[in-house]
Amino acid sequence: MLMRTDPFREIDRLAEQFFGTTARPAVMHLDAYRDGDYFYAAFDLPGVDPDSIDCTVERNVLTVRAERRRPTGDKVELIAAERPMGTFTRQLFLSDTLDTDKLEAGYDNGVLTLRIPIADRAKPRRISVTTTANGNGRKQISA
Repeated sequence: MLMRTDPFREIDRLAEQFFGTTARPAVMHLDAYRDGDYFYAAFDLPGVDPDSIDCTVERNVLTVRAERRRPTGDKVELIAAERPMGTFTRQLFLSDTLDTDKLEAGYDNGVLTLRIPIADRAKPRRISVTTTANGNGRKQISA
């Protein structure tokens, strides 16, 4: 269902461990799985305003963008800043077996969950085969 992974994710994680910084802009963590006739993608977005979440599908590319901002104001004094802030983005390359026209999205408890049905053409189906003997021991498929 999911066509591409991020080959640099592990390198970024190691760079962050050793140098204390992220090598690239922060990305959202993801779980992706199939359950029956649906494909699910769950993105961790704690503390993100649901109005800042933008999901788009163009061809087979799903793009999710969200923004988390620090509290601002005249009396706000920043004491510690360990949580990543700013714009988060993630792209998934989806297979043709998903019906992206029927994609559904929900945001609950800091998790954005996308549900995409498996296209009917991708579901297993039984094919009936009819044959007739043509006299030479071979079977032919009738139209």
